Amino acid sequence: MKTIIFLMLMFAFNSAFSQEGKTATLTVVVENIKSNEGEVLAGLYSKETFMRTEAEFGAKSGKIENGKVTLVFENVPAGTYGLSVLHDRNSNGRMDFEASGMPQEDYGISNNIFNPFGPPRWEDAKFEVDDTTMEMTINLSR
Repeated sequence: MKTIIFLMLMFAFNSAFSQEGKTATLTVVVENIKSNEGEVLAGLYSKETFMRTEAEFGAKSGKIENGKVTLVFENVPAGTYGLSVLHDRNSNGRMDFEASGMPQEDYGISNNIFNPFGPPRWEDAKFEVDDTTMEMTINLSR
């Protein structure tokens, strides 16, 4: 009887903690890039860090070819994320702004929802990652 209880506890313990180790590969295809100059920068964020700090779950950059770039985030833990993408035309590693505060460079977020009245919002960008391979396409705008 003790053996059965022990085996049941071990099974429950393994089931409870097996979810924590699940990861996925996220492939991001960025399209609608107006020129091949510079590079594309992308960051993967949580709700707490979206549009506030450096990408806590990975940052990628890629060379543009024929108005398109593909970036791959590997070993992304299951969870809720937001993705931001920037066409860094002058390769200075940041977004450049007009004196009025408007962006000079094209950008996009996961789900391709553009906020015409301000910066991208978490609620528009959030998406779920589980343990499956995912692919998303981001279209840039300004």
